Amino acid sequence: MERVRGIGGYFLRSGDPAALGAWYRDCLGLDADEHGLWRQEAGPTVFAPFESGTEYFGSPAQQTMLNFRVRDLDAMLAQLRAKGAAVAEETQDADGVGRFGWVTDPEGNRIELWEPA
Repeated sequence: MERVRGIGGYFLRSGDPAALGAWYRDCLGLDADEHGLWRQEAGPTVFAPFESGTEYFGSPAQQTMLNFRVRDLDAMLAQLRAKGAAVAEETQDADGVGRFGWVTDPEGNRIELWEPA
C-alpha cells in the first residue's frame, strides 16, 4: 500500500496574502521563499480529527488548526506579545506530550504552538 510521507503544504485563503505571509515571517519566523517553500526541522507531526462541535479551534467557522512545533514556548509567546499579536493568556501542559499555547493571526485563524516534551 502506498502511504503519504508527510505534510506537503498548508494553504490559507486570505484577503491580503502578502500581509498575512509577512505576519507569519515577522512574528513566527516562518522563512518561506517566494514560492512558499519552507524547510522545516525534522520532528513529530500530529494528524488528529476532532469532533465537529469542538471549541478547541476557537471560532466555530475555523475548520482546521495549524500547529507549529517550537523550542521554547514561553519565549515564543513573549515574542508574539511584544509584536502585538493576539496571544491567548492560558497555556496547557499535557504529561508526556508537552506544552501548548495559542495565537490568532491577523485574519482570525487560531494557531497552536507546541513545545514537545
